[in-house]
Amino acid sequence: MPVNLRNRNFITLKDFSKKEILYLLDLANNLKKAKYTGNEQQKLKGKNIALIFEKSSTRTRCAFEVAAYDQGANITYLGLVGSHMGKKESMEDTAKVLGRYYDGIEFRGFKQESVDILGKYSGVPVWNGLTDKYHPTQVLADFMTIQEKVKKPLEKVIFTYIGDGRNNMANSLLIAGSIMGMDVRIISPKSLLPEENLIKEAKQIAKESGARITTTDDINFGLKGADVIYTDVWVSMGEEKYFAERIKLLKDYQVDMEKVKSTGNPKVIFMHCLPAIHDGNTEIGKMLYKEYGLKEMEVTDEVFRSKHSVVFDEAENRMHTIKAVMVATLGN
Repeated sequence: MPVNLRNRNFITLKDFSKKEILYLLDLANNLKKAKYTGNEQQKLKGKNIALIFEKSSTRTRCAFEVAAYDQGANITYLGLVGSHMGKKESMEDTAKVLGRYYDGIEFRGFKQESVDILGKYSGVPVWNGLTDKYHPTQVLADFMTIQEKVKKPLEKVIFTYIGDGRNNMANSLLIAGSIMGMDVRIISPKSLLPEENLIKEAKQIAKESGARITTTDDINFGLKGADVIYTDVWVSMGEEKYFAERIKLLKDYQVDMEKVKSTGNPKVIFMHCLPAIHDGNTEIGKMLYKEYGLKEMEVTDEVFRSKHSVVFDEAENRMHTIKAVMVATLGN
């Protein structure tokens, strides 16, 4: 039976079946091939898209803009300044207004509640570019990259996430991996393991999908046999006051070459949603070295630049998968 995602929101992967996610990945692969060969057909010609950014962005903004332009759509960027949203006008009222102007809306911000309200009241497809709870467009890019690099069906992949197990990436990967039937392992200090209700939800999904769900603070156990090692920053945007606390909790969970080798898999790939603090060539990197003596944080520069790292393929695939989401939910 063909998959039809037209007019659907893309707010969390909880709302999508394995078949629907595989359809989006297949579409992304086809769109990527079409772009590379110069045969892309514009499915969003004449569409108007609003991009709402409460949080700053490189990959998400650029991926949405280029994907929209490639497909013939027009975009309007709305940042923290320049609109009444959230200040003089509620998110519900904003949704009802924007839905009358635009054919689709992307939101990247702080609260999951905000994108939920946009999806409920705008009357047009709404796409989650990141919230405090979920980052579904990133996960699609991650799965596309795994398909390209690991060369196994997703349900055969041993996927290990190491670091802060309560952030939006860990949440999203845990749920999406359980839907896809993967062997998902979240390695974190006990105080940063995923919330118990989310673990229960993932395990309930796993009963039908055949996924294997493990949450542990045992680094060696979690890494053994992994096809993928994934990490993220230890402190998210807006949480900078937690640097000292997180460094103390997570310093032993840094992805270094010893951990890569401990998988026993010479073909293991390293993934990161970016930006990564892997050297001192940023303002944050310089601050961390000055205040804490750290030259690297969640991943060493050696691993980041190694043959195992696929982070820039992963970053490129943000554009292709975002394009697939927009075409599938809004295309002509």
